[in-house]
Amino acid sequence: MTTFLRDTVTVFRREFTPAWREPVGLMFEMGQPLLFLFLFGALLDGAVGASWQWFVPGILVMMCLTGPMAAGYHVLMELVGGSMERMMVTPLDRTAMLVGRTMKEMAVLFAQAVLIIVLALPLGFEPHLAGVVAGLALLIVFGVGLGALSFVLAVKSAPDGTLFYTVTQVLLFPMLLLSGVLLPLDSGPDWLRVAGGLNPITYIVDAERALFSGQVLGLPVLYGAATAVAVAALGLFLGNRTLRRGV
Repeated sequence: MTTFLRDTVTVFRREFTPAWREPVGLMFEMGQPLLFLFLFGALLDGAVGASWQWFVPGILVMMCLTGPMAAGYHVLMELVGGSMERMMVTPLDRTAMLVGRTMKEMAVLFAQAVLIIVLALPLGFEPHLAGVVAGLALLIVFGVGLGALSFVLAVKSAPDGTLFYTVTQVLLFPMLLLSGVLLPLDSGPDWLRVAGGLNPITYIVDAERALFSGQVLGLPVLYGAATAVAVAALGLFLGNRTLRRGV
């Protein structure tokens, strides 16, 4: 366990230090969420009941999807460049390599989520402390699984990256829309609501909105937590197996 923790911290520092030294890149990543928050959210103000309580959690889920899923891009570049192969011949624990990378993405996601929440306060967002803390914890669990799955996807699609780009660019955005992140699905046609019900991201979105509204207990939170844990378990299992088999 001591070796695992030490190696996890080592990998985390390796991944996090460049981002810490160049915060401008992190600010560029915040461009799209901020545009949605200030422009799209303002258009929804009054159109959806308690719009900021409804909209802010959706923005955070969108960030949770685009951030950790894009983490595989860096892995893909390392595979192409050969640096990943050099890491694989080191005595670093393979699971620690995966966890350290995903924890870096979660640290960035947490900082960005806090910034979005703070900026939403003057707009009318009313946070419920317990719900916000639980909501951020749920996002971190979900994001860990997504980051690990992104890692696996990058390994499987190397060296050309066709599979990775297809999933992240072609499938991700429709899944976002079908989760009701930006607009409610209640008023949509039957087939759209059915598709949304089959989308696991929908349960994360519903749970976040319930938590941020102060509803810490309830079926939406239970379903969302179960979905987040399932995605995290699947991602860590597949990611760990991929690393132990070699890349």
